[in-house]
Amino acid sequence: MVLNDALADGRLSHDEHEERLERLYQARTLGEITALIADLLPPEEQPLRTDVRPVAAFFGSERRSGRWVVPSHFTATAICANVTLDLCDALLQSRHVTLQVTVMGGTLTLVVPEGVRIEMPASTFLGGKKNQVPSSPDGPVIEITGVVSMGNIVAKSPKRPRRSWFRR
Repeated sequence: MVLNDALADGRLSHDEHEERLERLYQARTLGEITALIADLLPPEEQPLRTDVRPVAAFFGSERRSGRWVVPSHFTATAICANVTLDLCDALLQSRHVTLQVTVMGGTLTLVVPEGVRIEMPASTFLGGKKNQVPSSPDGPVIEITGVVSMGNIVAKSPKRPRRSWFRR
């Protein structure tokens, strides 16, 4: 709709319109789609609003889940705490997301859907990193950088619902 309106208004040439439509059909993330129309809409009508606030917990717990936009770079901190980032219903702003972490005496749990590739170059000192997510070579990448000291980072797939013996 936005691309067609821009073509009709003369803000896009026919060639630009065709090129953007082709890129639209090839887009795999919301961030790629937004980049195609960002210059065609005023700021108040932009379709993608990211929450770039860091996720942090100190001697407690923090959870971010549900429908949210994951920026291409963001920060998570767990100091003697547990932080859970559930990306199953989240929208990735780009195909490569960098998560800068600081985990000290706590746990950062990342729950991701199938098809997401996890990379963990984060440094550890008396801590651990565990990736339980089956990797996909052409899926979006979540790169976890930073420091883990006396804590853990765990990347896992969502729990599958159990089948009930009483179901038919």
